[in-house]
Amino acid sequence: MAMSAGRDDGEPMMEMNTTPLIDVMLVLLIMFIITIPPQTHAVKIDLPQGNPPPQTVLPDKNTLSINPAGVVSWNGAPVDQVTLTQYLDATKRLPTEPELHFQPDPEAKYQKVDQVLAIIKRAKIEKLGFLGNEQYYRSF
Repeated sequence: MAMSAGRDDGEPMMEMNTTPLIDVMLVLLIMFIITIPPQTHAVKIDLPQGNPPPQTVLPDKNTLSINPAGVVSWNGAPVDQVTLTQYLDATKRLPTEPELHFQPDPEAKYQKVDQVLAIIKRAKIEKLGFLGNEQYYRSF
C-alpha cells in the first residue's frame, strides 16, 4: 500500500485514507461468509404414497383383447402381465365389479390366450364375457 506524506507546499492533505475502511469491509465479508450455514443440496418434495390405481379402469365394462402377434391390450392400450394383474386388482376394489369383455383374435396363439385366462382366474374375476364367438362358428 502506498502512502503519501503530503506535498511540499505546506497545504493539508484533502484525500481520505480508505485503507482502514477496506480492511474493515474485508473482515466483515469474511465473517459473513463463515457464518452462512452450508447448503444441504436437498430438495424437499411431497411425493405421493404408494401407487394409486390406474385411471384406465372403467367403472362399467373393460375390454381385454389379444391380437395375432400375441399383444394383450386393455381398453385398446397394450399391457404386460404385471400391469394386467394390477388392472384386474383395481377392478376388484371398485364398489361394483365391472364386466370384463375378453376378445382374443382367431389367429392368436392358444398358449397366450391360456396365460391371460389364468391371470383372470387368479384375480377371481366374476363378471367375464367372451366377445366375438361368432367368428369361431365356421371353425367347427
